[in-house]
Amino acid sequence: MTTSARPQGRLGTRTRVLLFTGKGGVGKTSVAAATALQCADAGLRTIVLSTDPAHSLGDAFDEPLGPLAARVGGHERLWGQQLDAQDRMEDSWAEIQAYLMQVFDWAGVEGIRAEELSMLPGLDELFALSDIKSYVDADEWDVVVVDCAPTAETLRLLSLPEILAWYMDRLFPVGRRVNKVVSPILARVTSLPVAGDNVFGAANDFYERLDGVHSVLTDASTTSIRLVMNPEKVVIAEAQRTYTYLSLFGYRVDAVVANRLLPPEVSDPWFDRWKALQAEHLETIDDGFAPVPVLRAELAAEELVGFERLRAFGALLYQGLDPAAVLHEGELLQVETASDGRATLVLPLPFAERDDLDLGRHDDELLVRVGPYRRVVLLPDTLRRRKVVGAALREGTLRVTFGQGRKTA
Repeated sequence: MTTSARPQGRLGTRTRVLLFTGKGGVGKTSVAAATALQCADAGLRTIVLSTDPAHSLGDAFDEPLGPLAARVGGHERLWGQQLDAQDRMEDSWAEIQAYLMQVFDWAGVEGIRAEELSMLPGLDELFALSDIKSYVDADEWDVVVVDCAPTAETLRLLSLPEILAWYMDRLFPVGRRVNKVVSPILARVTSLPVAGDNVFGAANDFYERLDGVHSVLTDASTTSIRLVMNPEKVVIAEAQRTYTYLSLFGYRVDAVVANRLLPPEVSDPWFDRWKALQAEHLETIDDGFAPVPVLRAELAAEELVGFERLRAFGALLYQGLDPAAVLHEGELLQVETASDGRATLVLPLPFAERDDLDLGRHDDELLVRVGPYRRVVLLPDTLRRRKVVGAALREGTLRVTFGQGRKTA
């Protein structure tokens, strides 16, 4: 991360993080680039990052972007960066990977196969997200705009911090204590490589980095996710599922973008059926995502490349709104207490279907699975000693009711 010639802006204000994602090909990179330019034009110190392995952000600005932050197009308040996920991962995983490769080599797994086994899928992209926290902590930026990977990859990345942190919370402290006792014994009876304090230290750093990313991304006053979609049935269905899964993990969607709408001036009869279908799909978007605001963007007559076209596109998209504002606050997981002493945990799950939902209880944790994604909700003190007496999913909200008194077996 470069540190020279930073743009000066609203010092002392909270940094805003805006993540844009959507199905591949819907135009999320153009929307992210236009949003960043709108923020910079408004006088905000803005950096726009790409975590999409395809890296088309530089193409949108018609200017090459590299792995280090650099000024875009000479704009004094706009900087850009295409994150090198592999480089970020090597900084944090190298010592752990080296130890794992020793273990695999001891087990007879050699060469490229051992190297592949020592990598957890998705770690490289996850570490790229950690740059977001670095920029928030630096207090040098007003807005951090992120052009994320397509939705399936984004969901996998955003669920990893909580899932891995869950394992680290349970395994890391125990593993380090056991290691101090067992290592001297193992060293005498076997040639199995034993993890040293450097490996556990690297694991702890890894955990803290994950925890920091998760805390920033789930802070509703800091981070908002904006879903970009086209008015097409398949695309809308994927956006709805994405919204459900993001809500499951506590991420806030503050706006959706209906992109590439046919403009009214297209009057050729050949487009009549297409326009009618788009109108139906737009109604579905408005009704389904309400009260989340729907930003509309017409199909551009030219490729959205370069400052001039991106600036015009952004002005039409936001229609005078502050692109850096929280456009919708949404709902958080909360606990409601009834007059009869019962308590209800309320978790928004928009578009979730009952057939896709599984619930479980293990000690102080509530296990919630929606489709392929599972979240472990650590119960607050007020619920830990209570027994679950009912659960219902209605109108996009899961309500789990706990009875009075202590939990029984």
